[in-house]
Amino acid sequence: MGDSADSAVARPRRASDFPYRSELLANLSALILLWDSPALQGEILAKSGESIDQQSHATLRHLLAWGPMRPSALSEVLSTGASHVSKIVRRLEADGLVQRSTDPSDRRATLISLTEAGENAARGVYALGDRMIAEVLDGWTAGDIATYTDLTKRFVKDAITSAEKMLERGLLPPEE
Repeated sequence: MGDSADSAVARPRRASDFPYRSELLANLSALILLWDSPALQGEILAKSGESIDQQSHATLRHLLAWGPMRPSALSEVLSTGASHVSKIVRRLEADGLVQRSTDPSDRRATLISLTEAGENAARGVYALGDRMIAEVLDGWTAGDIATYTDLTKRFVKDAITSAEKMLERGLLPPEE
């Protein structure tokens, strides 16, 4: 039998793995654990013939979505340390996918941005995501996809609104 790290990666992510009372939250937790797994993403990328590793994919995805970022912001969104971000950025720079520049709002700071080749590579990352969701939804009716998409949009909007409130008051009940 493999080591505990191997078994953790291979372990199915089921809603029943999470002892929430909310079936919705348990299912969302299972989905997030599955799709946010660097090991799973890396293995899928390798089997897809991708030459760029999972962390580089995530970096390209964030830079295309949010524009140039300071290394500290990249560290935060990638949930890793500054030294690891430096290694990722150096690899992407060597491949001609990102470039460093001075932050015009603070000349002491550096911004990481996509080059034209990096933007094309990042669009390829999003195309992989589109292929992934198409495979997940294969066999769904157009009506089911539209309904699920509409409910997901509503859920995300409400989740963002709630998160903003929670940032103000924590998880205390709202004041009457």
